[in-house]
Amino acid sequence: MRIIVPTAPAGAGDIVARLMGQWLSERLGQEFIIDNRPGAGSNIATEAVVRAPADGYALLLAGTPNAVNVTLYDKLNFNFIRDIAPVAGIISLPFVMVVNPTVPAKTVPEFIGYAKANAGKINYASVGIGSAGHVSSELFKMMTGTKMTHVPYRGAGPAFTDLLGGQVQVMFATTVSSIENIKTGRLRALGRASARLKTHRRKLLTSSTRQLTPASPIPKSRPGSPTSEAHRF
Repeated sequence: MRIIVPTAPAGAGDIVARLMGQWLSERLGQEFIIDNRPGAGSNIATEAVVRAPADGYALLLAGTPNAVNVTLYDKLNFNFIRDIAPVAGIISLPFVMVVNPTVPAKTVPEFIGYAKANAGKINYASVGIGSAGHVSSELFKMMTGTKMTHVPYRGAGPAFTDLLGGQVQVMFATTVSSIENIKTGRLRALGRASARLKTHRRKLLTSSTRQLTPASPIPKSRPGSPTSEAHRF
C-alpha cells in the first residue's frame, strides 16, 4: 500500500506519514510505502491518488491545501469532495513563527516593527501555495499591515534549508518540523499559533488537521479492502 504525501521529505507531513505507515504495517501485517509527490500546492499528489485504481491501496495524506485549492485554482482535474473518501483524521499540528537568527526581533511586536521598517525587503517561506503556512502568513500580513514577499517551496525540507541559510527570513512552520532547529538555536521562535498552550508531548493537538484519505472515485472503499480494514484502527 502507498501513502502519497504532497510535500518533500523531512517536513511534518512526511514525518507523520512515516510514523503512521509503520504503525499501520505492524497492525495490518502489510507494508506501507511512503511516496512523496510535492508540487502544485498538493494537486500533483491528490490527482495521483484520484487516478489510482479504486481498490484502497493508495492513500493520500491530505491537509489544508485540499480545502483551500478550490478557491485558488480556476480548474482542477478532480473534485476533492466527490473523488476522495475520508478514512480518518490523524493529527492536528500547531504552528510556530520562526525567524533566522540574523533577524534582530525577539518578539512578535518587535518583528512587526522590523517588518514595517523594512517593507518589501523580507521574504517569508511556505511549503507551497495554499498551504497552512502560506495562508497564516498572508493573514498575519493583513492583520499587521506588513509587506513581505512569499517564496513557496515543495516542502519543509527545502524551505528550512533556505531559512537557515538566510535566503528567506521568516516562516510559519509546524512544531514537528522546526522544534530541533529551535532547540539548537539555529532558528528563533517568536510565537505560536494555537488556541492554548500544552505540554510538548501534546503540542500535536491544535490547528491545521492533516487527514489520511483513500484514492477512490466512489464515496467509500469496498468492504474488505485495506482501506476499510484501516478504519478499525
